[in-house]
Amino acid sequence: MARPRKKSPRRSFGAIRQLPSGRWQARYPGADGTLRAAPDTYETKREAEIFLAQIQADQARGDWIDPTAGEVLFSEYAKRWIDERGVAATTEELYRRLLRLHLEPTFGDQYVNAISPAKVRTWRAERRKATGATTTAKSYRLLKAIMQTAVEDDLMRRNPCFIRGAGREDADERPVAAVEQVFALAEAIGIRWRLMVLLGAFASMRPEELAELRRSDIDLDAGSVRVRRAAPELNTGRRVIGDPKSRAGKREIMLPGFIILDVRRHLEWFAQDGPDGLVFVGEKGAALRGTTFGRKWRKARDAVGMPKEFRFYDLRHTGNTLAADTGAKLKDLMVRAGQSSERAQLIYQHSTKAHQRKLADDIDANVRSQRTSVERGSGAVHSIVAPLAAPARAARRR
Repeated sequence: MARPRKKSPRRSFGAIRQLPSGRWQARYPGADGTLRAAPDTYETKREAEIFLAQIQADQARGDWIDPTAGEVLFSEYAKRWIDERGVAATTEELYRRLLRLHLEPTFGDQYVNAISPAKVRTWRAERRKATGATTTAKSYRLLKAIMQTAVEDDLMRRNPCFIRGAGREDADERPVAAVEQVFALAEAIGIRWRLMVLLGAFASMRPEELAELRRSDIDLDAGSVRVRRAAPELNTGRRVIGDPKSRAGKREIMLPGFIILDVRRHLEWFAQDGPDGLVFVGEKGAALRGTTFGRKWRKARDAVGMPKEFRFYDLRHTGNTLAADTGAKLKDLMVRAGQSSERAQLIYQHSTKAHQRKLADDIDANVRSQRTSVERGSGAVHSIVAPLAAPARAARRR
């Protein structure tokens, strides 16, 4: 008499069944208790059991992610991500432009959890050929930030953007105007805009800060300018009045004495009336517009012979470099320039061959002074090069 077959013990987690094809399918309960099929089928029952054990362990640790949660179109998720950031208007404009031109064409109609490291690598390689390294780096940083939020929202297990150095911009160092060139630009642009050039260079003020500068922000007795607001102009032409670029942007800038006369004349001749009057306005008294000033800036730049890539913003490089050459502390330089990080400030400090020569000469003078003092204290004064020359003479004798 044949023995009755023993029934397999009831499975405590999930279910496994053999399909007509002979392969094995594993199903497991999601957060709602509904059984979900594994993404693959397995050649053996043992492989299906291992899959269920992994899912059960992930759920016990809180590491399990519902594979259907990430079935959200990237385009929809990215737009919502930007809406929720609460960033400055200029930053929002940049994000939306990068999304529209560089991310949506490739990822827009894909589910967030379907974006893989391989797809990111292919996209980046194509973008670098089409738009160059700088724009690609900006786009990659935005994509990485969006996908990191998707990880935090439990839409996917890990961020597919982990290409080393892909978000770093290795742009060429910006050109720096010499002091003589700054004054030449101020002369060439005309008396109405002369002070803008001088403040942009020697007070390290941003163009959007100058556009919203008011009479009440200038203290002639103290010789200072207070930066309290900024009015960046978007590509649409809309002026957005608000706080400066960062919290550090709100600052008081002490002006060098040679600018004060220009400030007095400009307030008397061109600024709007009243304490809230704008300092810089157009010929017809309206608020400063980038398009109008841009034409005058380009004309002055060409007249002076500056390179076409030299922007008004680059005047800050001159001012920050001059300030650094005084030997000021990094914190003082950051406050003057309105920078919130050391890295941001260091971008604007340039080391030219002349700076390096001066540095070497200063070291030379310092060392000579110290050696002379020591030798005089010992009662013997020798040439600074004597200790270095002696071994060479000894070697020749040998």
